[in-house]
Amino acid sequence: MLRPLPMMAAHLKTSLLALLLAGSGSTCHGQSSSGDVGKDDKTAPNVELAGVDTSTLTTREKGEWSTYVSDFTAPCADAPVPIAQCVKENRACNKCLPAAKFVLKAVRDGLTREQVEKAYKNRFDADKVKDVPIDGSPTVGPANAPITIIEFADFECPYCGFMFPILDKTITAHPNDIRFVYKFLPLGGHPHGEIAARAGIAAWQAGKFWEMHHKLFSNQEHLEQGDLDNYAKDIGLDLAKFHHDATSQLATDRIADDRKLADTLGVHGTPTIYINGREFDPHTELEDWIQTELAIAPRGAPQPAVAGDAGTSAGTKDAGKDSGKTAATAPSTHANAAGAGSSKPH
Repeated sequence: MLRPLPMMAAHLKTSLLALLLAGSGSTCHGQSSSGDVGKDDKTAPNVELAGVDTSTLTTREKGEWSTYVSDFTAPCADAPVPIAQCVKENRACNKCLPAAKFVLKAVRDGLTREQVEKAYKNRFDADKVKDVPIDGSPTVGPANAPITIIEFADFECPYCGFMFPILDKTITAHPNDIRFVYKFLPLGGHPHGEIAARAGIAAWQAGKFWEMHHKLFSNQEHLEQGDLDNYAKDIGLDLAKFHHDATSQLATDRIADDRKLADTLGVHGTPTIYINGREFDPHTELEDWIQTELAIAPRGAPQPAVAGDAGTSAGTKDAGKDSGKTAATAPSTHANAAGAGSSKPH
């Protein structure tokens, strides 16, 4: 059964979140029960790499980091050497330096070797990248952006609510770098999840998806039908059309298609976020992840635009010029950074 994912908000260091996580029985992933459990006693000679500041590490941490960058293979197929060697020899692999910095932060955060290695593979292994079709979903941001973020979410999920301002802040801070895509995944355990999703789809058909998206996440405790009607009026929608579109076959198909995609990808709860096809690790700060992604983004001019697409089609099986484009392949269809995903779907 799909469920809310409490650890997606693990990096939010607030007392409220701590109470919620404690109440849900969650544990703090990435922390061992005692400070040195699982630490590797065998350390390599201290390593110095240009572009990596190790001054914040303790002597023990410096030894651990030196061992890991000497042991872990660089994340480039054409550079099957340790991370440290890749950086020192200035190999033609723009992932090596970000990889060294990623490992440094993991060590500084107190992760054991097993945890560091797992996080490193999740972040850099090529086989962790999945094809996540955009498939005519609501989008915002330039379609030729170097980063595509796809979120599977439920408007009533509290952890999606925690991620909402973080995602919003990140997208606003990178208007030319990020294309954001929303997938509807209302969960059975949330009584208002589906009607809220249908409200979002109805607003989308009227060209006001993101206005409704913000209303719903900002008012998660008020998602009765009367509340949804008020939000529709607030953003200038015709109520009769709003009700018709919310209960339309198109809305039913959109939700069903996104659920089917979630099942195919193995999504287990909300929010689940893919960044350029790689599932976001909730133990990592989102901004750190984005900065790493920008550092390793392919160089060169954007691909030619595909005419007629703004990523705004309603998502029926034969609609949406984004069909076949995936987050992993960084879609290059044209979209206006300010308005993509807001125009009326076809």
